[in-house]
Amino acid sequence: MYDDHSIEREGTILLFDICISIIIFILCLYGSNFFFKDNIINFSSHLFIIPILLPLLLGFLLYFNAYQSPRYYSMAQYTWSIFRAMLLSISVLLALLFFLNIKNISRIVIIAFSLIDAFALISVRLLYKRYFIKSILDKKHQLRILIIGSGERARDLVNTLRKQTAWGINIVGHLDPDPARVGTTILRSPILGTVDDISNCLKKHVIDEVIIAIPRSMLSDAEPIALACEEEGIKLRLMADVFSLQVARFSFTQVGKFPLLTMEYVAQDRNSLLLKRLFDFSLTLLSMPVFLPIMGVVALAIKLDSPGPVLFVQERVGLRKHLFSMYKFRSMHENAEEMLQEIEHLNEAKGPIFKMQNDPRVTRIGKIIRKTSLDELPQLFNVIKGEMSLVGPRPMSIRDVGLFDKGIQRKRFSVKPGLTCLWQISGRSNLPFDKWLELDLEYIENWSLWLDLKILLKTIPAVLKSDGAL
Repeated sequence: MYDDHSIEREGTILLFDICISIIIFILCLYGSNFFFKDNIINFSSHLFIIPILLPLLLGFLLYFNAYQSPRYYSMAQYTWSIFRAMLLSISVLLALLFFLNIKNISRIVIIAFSLIDAFALISVRLLYKRYFIKSILDKKHQLRILIIGSGERARDLVNTLRKQTAWGINIVGHLDPDPARVGTTILRSPILGTVDDISNCLKKHVIDEVIIAIPRSMLSDAEPIALACEEEGIKLRLMADVFSLQVARFSFTQVGKFPLLTMEYVAQDRNSLLLKRLFDFSLTLLSMPVFLPIMGVVALAIKLDSPGPVLFVQERVGLRKHLFSMYKFRSMHENAEEMLQEIEHLNEAKGPIFKMQNDPRVTRIGKIIRKTSLDELPQLFNVIKGEMSLVGPRPMSIRDVGLFDKGIQRKRFSVKPGLTCLWQISGRSNLPFDKWLELDLEYIENWSLWLDLKILLKTIPAVLKSDGAL
């Protein structure tokens, strides 16, 4: 959101959620002991749940947009967001209690908390919505802005601000370098004077912010504007689209006294990435009791089938092209790398990858574990280490990356590599490299935690069918 008022209000709602949730949880504990006197629960033993439950609940509330501005969210959408967040939070909590075999926690308290707290969180949004509507009608929190410039960029900016500013906006007026335009209006806002009139304009009018929307060629005229804003203590903003590039997100970082403009070509929200990491880490740890025995059996079969190590460790290209050691169960003979040079002319894949239907380097056990994707299981340890994700573009070898012939192909390195992705559920090795890359880029552009979950669920039948596995 553009205006700081929205950020402040969202932060306030977040604090309300934290306080209300803690109070309701404690009241549920007291209520349980009051209504079920024959089954008194230990108060202190339940308090450790709060540091687990709150991050889960707040994380899912953020993910499902429960802190979205009331300008764009209806009560039905708020209710649906809170319902999903609460359901997933309680489900994860109960799963943790089950797998950790913690039995002295009252499930009645947890269920009662989820119902009462969900109602309370919805009520907070209802009050927030009413307060928002009243503020809009009163024009109480409107942002008063002075825009430097009146050309096409300034017009586009005004139209966008009026759409994006949740609590309302008042364009006090414009200042333009051309004296001939003074006295005219632009989108219902007057041109108050020239750029030289900036000091008098700031003294005469109540201004919250000044935005410079003049072309790059005229930025040398911006210094007097900056000095005038400094004298008045008024916030100054500069339109940062100084280059004609398709950029996903701009941001500024202060390094000492130097402000740095950051242009990100793949926008990745930090909160969502943190939630993705927590999701990967938690799900991987919870799956270990199932997969560790399977890995033990596979390791023994590999050892009995052919000489050599159980694991195949190879340098792969990861996030931002940093190298990491990727683990796989060895499915080929020890000298497979040397043999590749002899059979590379038999490559059946198009693009910078090597695939062969009857690869002579593959062992007997190797054919089975490759067909069932069991050879990929050790990469769960790469996920725990944070080098890979459960879902993401497959990590490629240094050899394959060296054969890339298009710069756009390297965009796949803007995210962590993963165990599975869209290619896995769309044909796997049957896909040509160009289609594989297209699906990777599609995943990067449309990423969400919900997409990760759908890919994981669809991967299970794809692996069981062994479609496209070599």
